[in-house]
Amino acid sequence: MFTSAESFTLCDAMWESHSSPFDLHYGLEIDEATDELVRAHVPVREHLLQPVGLVHGGVHASIAEALASVGTNVGVVPDGNIGLGMSNNSTFLRSIREGTIHATARRIHRGRTTWVWDVELTDDEGRLCAVSRVTIAVRPLRN
Repeated sequence: MFTSAESFTLCDAMWESHSSPFDLHYGLEIDEATDELVRAHVPVREHLLQPVGLVHGGVHASIAEALASVGTNVGVVPDGNIGLGMSNNSTFLRSIREGTIHATARRIHRGRTTWVWDVELTDDEGRLCAVSRVTIAVRPLRN
């Protein structure tokens, strides 16, 4: 586990936990990660809720971008590149108040400079709660 921003490196994130310090803060747990499919979940906790008791939309968007970034980096880091969030369009369909947010990201485009992912977020009953399309920019990794 990372304890500070200084201890975070891309290699640590990719090969040890797949999660950044921010992702760890909201509770992202990666279940599976390839360059085509990423699955994860987030237990709903009080600090993720809006004042009215619903999971904040920013949590859904953060999960989507994290999964797309992890999947892209699995594919591009070995070639000396890095994937960085470029666009995130999230639509919220059903609220979540408790339980677990389940997320699945599927790559739909693998280009030289961009990858595009569709992400579905569901509740414990498997009901679709949010969808996101995330574009990840692929750039040379700088030292």
